[in-house]
Amino acid sequence: MAAPHPQSRPQHESRRVLEVDTLEHFDLLARDCPSARGWHVGQIDLTARREELERLDVRGALFLGTALPEGFADEARERGALVFPALAGVPFEPYRASAYAPEELYRGLAGAGSYEQTPDARIYQWYRENTRAGEADTAGATLAMAIHDHGMGTALAELRAEADAAWGYAGVMGGHAAERGSREYAEAAKLGRLLARDGYGVATGGGPGAMEAANLGAFLSPFEEPVLEEALRLVAAVPGFRPSVGAWAEAALRVRRGEGLGSVLPSGAVLPDDGGRSLGIPTWFYGHEPPNAFAGEIAKYFANSQRESVLLELCQGGIVFLPGAGGTVQEVFQDACENYYAADAKAVNPMVLVGREHWTRTLPVWPLLSALAREREMEHAVFLVDTVEDAAAVLREARGR
Repeated sequence: MAAPHPQSRPQHESRRVLEVDTLEHFDLLARDCPSARGWHVGQIDLTARREELERLDVRGALFLGTALPEGFADEARERGALVFPALAGVPFEPYRASAYAPEELYRGLAGAGSYEQTPDARIYQWYRENTRAGEADTAGATLAMAIHDHGMGTALAELRAEADAAWGYAGVMGGHAAERGSREYAEAAKLGRLLARDGYGVATGGGPGAMEAANLGAFLSPFEEPVLEEALRLVAAVPGFRPSVGAWAEAALRVRRGEGLGSVLPSGAVLPDDGGRSLGIPTWFYGHEPPNAFAGEIAKYFANSQRESVLLELCQGGIVFLPGAGGTVQEVFQDACENYYAADAKAVNPMVLVGREHWTRTLPVWPLLSALAREREMEHAVFLVDTVEDAAAVLREARGR
């Protein structure tokens, strides 16, 4: 075992967290840094790096499922590192620090009946088998899910930093029941397009219905309206995810690849890899609602409460609430609570409810929301409008203040 490292620390040493997820990155850091304090080393193979590891001061380092030289895990713990082993029997990568791509969650999908073989479906099945009444059945399952969701938070922090350099994210909340081919679905897609063309990243709950439509609108926002209209026509061939998630997802993935859009896309046009800065934040808690394939990045959580909080917090550009039911109502008042207790006007984000009939009569949320807002900092940040064009205009005006 190497001799303990001295307790003194170089004055120039940084205390910030460094995500080390490639062998090349580790080698670069190990060559120049005497200390690994603050390093979060992911699942890379360091079995051939004993000399470098012996030389490093590993106090405060975190090894997450990392392959280490024989016997070094115990040595690292004695020297002050935290070492988390690889977790067996888990159908996902607990230590990942990046969001998912739609193709990753739907890998292996090759027919209407094959969804059950995809990573998304297998993870949901594992979740159901390892949880009872919403609680993890074993400590190992608890740890795996908690670490995974922490990684999603890390990924979203990076995406938010990138978005804030532009205009940030605007949220679109709405029901999962809006079927492809319906007016409600087309209006949500129009809203996603408008927000993206105004410079926002578009964030949704990542599921079907209005959420999928908004992500679709953002995905195709670089192109003229006929491209979106044709995409709406193509996906309408499979209106919903019941009875077949596979057929529903495949219809979207074909459009995502540009299949069927050749007649309306400009010559040489390439569909955006990032989904038009479109983000989905779904949850395996509602695993019966599959993630939509139009979000450029999918940060999927196990803990629904954490997912809801992160989604609302992310949308600093404001949130548009389309007609929905219980879940959307929850999101309205969860967002309202944050705005209600905001210390100053700068901390209040615009809330725009679309559909007077829905929000005043079908589900009379507006009277209570406007009453809560009265004489608070949020009073001038809640809006009730009739159309998605009006909603986009409200966020545009609020951004210009």
